[in-house]
Amino acid sequence: MLAVMKQLQTTLILQPKGRGFINMTAEIQAWLADCHVNMGQLTVFVQHTSCSLIIQENAEPDVLTDMETFMSGLVKDGDSRFLHQDEGKDDMPAHIRTTLTQTSLTIPVIHGQAALGMWQAVYLYEHRYAAMQRKVILHVLGE
Repeated sequence: MLAVMKQLQTTLILQPKGRGFINMTAEIQAWLADCHVNMGQLTVFVQHTSCSLIIQENAEPDVLTDMETFMSGLVKDGDSRFLHQDEGKDDMPAHIRTTLTQTSLTIPVIHGQAALGMWQAVYLYEHRYAAMQRKVILHVLGE
């Protein structure tokens, strides 16, 4: 039997209230369920240079707190070495944090769902302190 490949795409609009994490897993899984793609590949892409995407633990909140503690120590806001501070002391650090993490994720789709592990979730990791609107594109290819 010949399988028919589908491609579907949508954009999630997120409203982070400042630096931190937004768990997008439920929105992603709900969209995939509506797509009726049993097996394939999901691409998640954020269209910004001062936030990123991560897959991280979803059970213990201290993991995300420790992630931010580490990142804050690694890339300091207001570092005098940074020339680019047009939008504030967190501007250039946000760009560096994005470079150290990811703007795109590829996740297998199995039985119509993102094949995440039991303790995994997909997060938008906002690196700016100000509230922002963020666009995340979801694209699935499969059958």
